[in-house]
Amino acid sequence: MTALTAQVTEPAPPPGAPHAKRRGVELSLLAGAVLISVLGHLYVGLASVGHLPPHASRHAAGLAVAALLAHLAVRLRAPDADPLLLPIAFLLNGLGLVLIQRLDLTTPGHPTAGDQLLWSGLGVGLFVVAVAALRDHRSLQRYAYLAVAVALALMLVPVFFPAVNGAHIWVRFAGLSFQPGEFAKILLAVFFASYLAANRTALALTGRRILWLRMLPGRVLGPILAIWLLSVGVLVLERDLGTSLLFFGLFVIMLFTATGRIGWIAVGLLLAGVGAYAVGTFEPHVHGRVEDWLNPFASIEQGRGPGQLAQSLFAFGAGGLLGAGLGHGQSFLIGFAAKSDFVLATAGEELGLAGLCAILVLYALLVARGFQAGLALRDPFGRLLATGLASIVALQVFVIAGGVTGLIPLTGMAMPFLAQGGSSVVTNWVIVALLVRLSDSARRPRPRGDSAEGGSAAPGGSAAPGGAGAEGGAG
Repeated sequence: MTALTAQVTEPAPPPGAPHAKRRGVELSLLAGAVLISVLGHLYVGLASVGHLPPHASRHAAGLAVAALLAHLAVRLRAPDADPLLLPIAFLLNGLGLVLIQRLDLTTPGHPTAGDQLLWSGLGVGLFVVAVAALRDHRSLQRYAYLAVAVALALMLVPVFFPAVNGAHIWVRFAGLSFQPGEFAKILLAVFFASYLAANRTALALTGRRILWLRMLPGRVLGPILAIWLLSVGVLVLERDLGTSLLFFGLFVIMLFTATGRIGWIAVGLLLAGVGAYAVGTFEPHVHGRVEDWLNPFASIEQGRGPGQLAQSLFAFGAGGLLGAGLGHGQSFLIGFAAKSDFVLATAGEELGLAGLCAILVLYALLVARGFQAGLALRDPFGRLLATGLASIVALQVFVIAGGVTGLIPLTGMAMPFLAQGGSSVVTNWVIVALLVRLSDSARRPRPRGDSAEGGSAAPGGSAAPGGAGAEGGAG
């Protein structure tokens, strides 16, 4: 806490001091990310089939062009943005393409690397459009109620389509399939941030104390609680429990950030525990996953062969410290979810504990930079939005990594950037674009005479309390 306070209260540099934009650092890191991705692509082909993969030069050129376009968008439209966000996202996306290409070689009847490359290109394109078109993140606050209406509509649409693997989360049309719930999480983050920012005074200063928890007034908490319950209820109806857990965690984290009341974390954990117990006991699909989690090797003892979780644990164990090497693992034995839910098992087996830790560190850096942007921003909407977007990535990584390693029961979610899934990769590129825009606002030098209070007012809103404390973080 002392270190965090020191970071926030550190005085900002004088207005006339030179300001390092670090776009050259970003370009250098991007070049390294492209090089690692291209070398991984080439190595998989050599290790698996003994020759370079076809169209290797075209693949390398496409990655380089996409990276250059994204960099130019940031350099021209968000020159003060954090230099680590874009390279980290590009490296994770490139590693995901390598892992999916490697698994395609062992499942020749179901190639997906080409489709994932196209979706990744679309994601980078949307990143460029978002960075170029969104000049001020505070303009999103005007569309809060439109965002929540669209989010609920997107979550309702899959109910009218057939279930896939036991869950109504897919929309299939004209040979294409996507998950609308992936896009809904960004829209809900925008709504939560806008509503909590607009009512921050009532949230922080009013409410009746019951024991150790100060309850929020119903007129303030009621609307946002109703939206959250409705969204989670729709997801439970669709049996998309992974996303419902994500939305629950997002709601609790943003409510705690807005109020500063740690009791909401305790209440959230208690409600999550009760809900998880109820769903895990009475919902057969989830109950089966809980049983697999409690005893992942039960199917082997019964003579039915290892299940998905057991195969995943075997893959991690076989990887050891340095891994078997790209193209030399057996994680394809996991089955139909090897490229999606269990892609991290392939990384653990073929890159080893060292490679797996490197991937998790990349995620940690991405999340930390998002939180850092939130700390440095002077307007409450921006702070909450940055916190919410970074929390989405953090929660996804925790839920998925915990599930495939046996820490928690499995849920059907996609590892950001690594896993197969067009909706997921496009959504995560939009999240990175918003974080880039938020970090640009946070790191932008303040004109002489511009106070923290004066710079924090959102359109139609008031200045953020405690703006002087956030001023230091902006440096």
